[in-house]
Amino acid sequence: MAKRDYYEVLGVAKNASDEEIKKSYRKLAMKHHPDRNPDSKSAEDKFKEAKEAYEMLSDPQKREAYDRYGHAGVDPNAGGGGGGGGFADAFGDIFGDIFGASARGGGRGGPQVYRGADLRYNLEITLEQAANGFDTSIRVPTWDSCEPCHGTGAKPGTSPTTCSTCGGHGQVRMQQGFFSVQQTCAKCHGTGKVIADPCPTCSGAGRIKRNKTLEVKIPAGIDDGMRIRSSGNGEPGMNGGPSGDLYVEIHIKAHSVFQRDGDDLHCEMPISYAKAALGGDIEVPTLGGKVSFTIPEGTQSGKTFRLRSKGIKGVRSGYPGDLFCHVVVETPVKLTDRQKDLLREFEQLTTEGGARHSPQSKSWKDKVKEFFE
Repeated sequence: MAKRDYYEVLGVAKNASDEEIKKSYRKLAMKHHPDRNPDSKSAEDKFKEAKEAYEMLSDPQKREAYDRYGHAGVDPNAGGGGGGGGFADAFGDIFGDIFGASARGGGRGGPQVYRGADLRYNLEITLEQAANGFDTSIRVPTWDSCEPCHGTGAKPGTSPTTCSTCGGHGQVRMQQGFFSVQQTCAKCHGTGKVIADPCPTCSGAGRIKRNKTLEVKIPAGIDDGMRIRSSGNGEPGMNGGPSGDLYVEIHIKAHSVFQRDGDDLHCEMPISYAKAALGGDIEVPTLGGKVSFTIPEGTQSGKTFRLRSKGIKGVRSGYPGDLFCHVVVETPVKLTDRQKDLLREFEQLTTEGGARHSPQSKSWKDKVKEFFE
């Protein structure tokens, strides 16, 4: 089942402030908490859904990635490293504000570790490239370690210091009555380190944005909307977390002749009035070159001819699809007087011949007559 939009889950607008998001989450969490609804599976699901939405939208980096790429840009299961979790973590932001407590000391784990965000790259290719496959190079934005500070984020010659609030754990624990809630340290934002003098090159981030070139192999038979995963080429993780993945999404350009339907191809085949009436050999294009076949006399507009194995062999198919040629009888235009006279004579001769020359017209006229009677 597809996930709902995080803003819809919390009932806030996409431009909602952090305070509005927190307020909406607090209300939903208190309403659907399992302790208050012990026998309701629905309430537990809604609580978990709200918790996941809040964890994404309350983190500026994750919210930015979600706004840009949707659910593909964030990974709700990429957790923090360290103790705590479950419902206790979900209520950290709630009860921290309710009781106004500020716990000192560390959590049971180390600094929180985050997996890097996944990235998406849209690649537009031709139908021929999709059918045959090819190798290509793409340039994608990435984050590299800042060379002057060697990724520490501190000005060269200085070093980050251990956070005095959490003692380097990246998390703080609050105790109020029977509640014990573990939260991300507000001072160091879960890193366990504080940078007093940031690096001027990266502004304390420890990394800078660059472009990198990647080689991508497009398999033969790939279809529109399919994605190719490049493992580890997404954004790097935080605090030593693993990098995300890069997904190359394929978009196939509209073709001037063919329309693709899975592994099958379709095309319109214009033929002359005379060719449709008399029949004969005709050449049609395929992705592998031209082929000839014979159409029977009396071919009507809309007739479909099937050329087996002249379609595309999909990435998961054992054999190619078919090519369907749809006949379109072309009405001649800009006729000379001589051509018009010949057509009038032809019309008269076919009319005198009766229904044997125009069976569809005779059948249609009979149906119309029956309708009015």
